[in-house]
Amino acid sequence: MAVEASEYPLQRLAPVQQWSPSIHYAQLQRMGTGALPQRRLYDFELLYVSQGEAVTTMYGKRHVIEAGQLIFLPSGVYHQNEVTSIPEAHFLGIHFDFFGELEIQTEADMIVNEAAVAADKFAREAISAVFPPLSSRTIYTPPLSCVQLMERVVEEFTLRPAGYELVCKGLMLDILVQLFRTHSSQALSETSPHDGKLMDLMARIEKAPAEDWSNKRIAAHLMLSPDHTAKLFKRLAGMPPSEFVQSVRHREARRLLRETDLSIEAIGDRIGYPDIHYFSRIFRKLEGITATDYRKLSRIL
Repeated sequence: MAVEASEYPLQRLAPVQQWSPSIHYAQLQRMGTGALPQRRLYDFELLYVSQGEAVTTMYGKRHVIEAGQLIFLPSGVYHQNEVTSIPEAHFLGIHFDFFGELEIQTEADMIVNEAAVAADKFAREAISAVFPPLSSRTIYTPPLSCVQLMERVVEEFTLRPAGYELVCKGLMLDILVQLFRTHSSQALSETSPHDGKLMDLMARIEKAPAEDWSNKRIAAHLMLSPDHTAKLFKRLAGMPPSEFVQSVRHREARRLLRETDLSIEAIGDRIGYPDIHYFSRIFRKLEGITATDYRKLSRIL
């Protein structure tokens, strides 16, 4: 279905101080192989593929989204999502607006009912004088630090502790800034001769976080000096190697605490912290609560 130019919501140029993003939906999802119906949104969506592969048809073009990438779905634009990997794909989806201008009560309120279109409801995209608009690029490869912020949004939105709206707002502003910066630097990043090796190494760390991933060992894998490796790593991942390893281990610890009944000691050993006291200190430092309390809180809902 063709979309007339007049159907697109107008972009609104506003200083960063006026941006006040609201989160309407944030969730981890699984979808089996197949296509969903074509649709339009009143708000915006960041759809990150954490596992598998998907395709979004938009502007008359098929956009392949591989694991580790996200697509920015603008307000008011027809699109169709499809899972192409077998048997399924895993997603992290966040619906939001830039100015807190939409009243969203249910998931259905985000999707345009073509039989009763509310033309004045489409959220407007903010653009800055520093960065091009997010909609000027379709597929992003966000750094791990950005993905972690998105995961925190999902946790806050799901558990909804006191003050979660303010926390989500702050996290979303950070996410948007990281994506804007990614937009500006990604073309250069993609041409680096070391990026392929770095991405492969990061994938290995994700799959085997318990291994010895010291800065020296990581540099040896790339056959570069530790200092040069740290610079390349930070440019691509948004953080130095040691922080990347720690963040991968912490993310896996949270997953195991939520999804398994393994003991705290067994989880620490599985992610590379065989000393339970050290693991407990690190977890509390990064999460703000103990591993035991995190497990209890995550199972309330």
